Amino acid sequence: MRVLLVASTGGHLTQLLALRAWWSEHEREWVTFDNQHAHDALASEQVTWAFSPTTRNIPNALRNLFLARRVLKRMQPDLVVSTGAAVAVPFFVVAKARGVRTLYVEVIDRITSRTLTGRLVYPIADRFAVQWPEQKSLYPESIVIGPTL
Repeated sequence: MRVLLVASTGGHLTQLLALRAWWSEHEREWVTFDNQHAHDALASEQVTWAFSPTTRNIPNALRNLFLARRVLKRMQPDLVVSTGAAVAVPFFVVAKARGVRTLYVEVIDRITSRTLTGRLVYPIADRFAVQWPEQKSLYPESIVIGPTL
């Protein structure tokens, strides 16, 4: 299976890295931001650098939309997985349009309120996972996977 892993750096990337036991068994590529954290964490991985900042930055959202089109066309993944943040949105939109399955994992630290990215991708994600049972009330169709860290 070919997997595209998409995340902002910091805690979002750290949460995807915590799923190593799963993703290490698959052909994969990463999309994240070009900074020291990503270079250190993904030194031996195939990485495409996304445009940052993304939060409420319309020009970079559009750049990432075109980037998503190029990456998804080239890689042809079977699955796009993300823990957010905003960089996930254009990749999920393009994946949905191309018929590529998606999995979003809501962040571990938002237990009583929904993230902006979670609200945006919840309606289009094929699977939406939460890490705490309390988050299930925020996303009724989600699956509880437990903490990833």
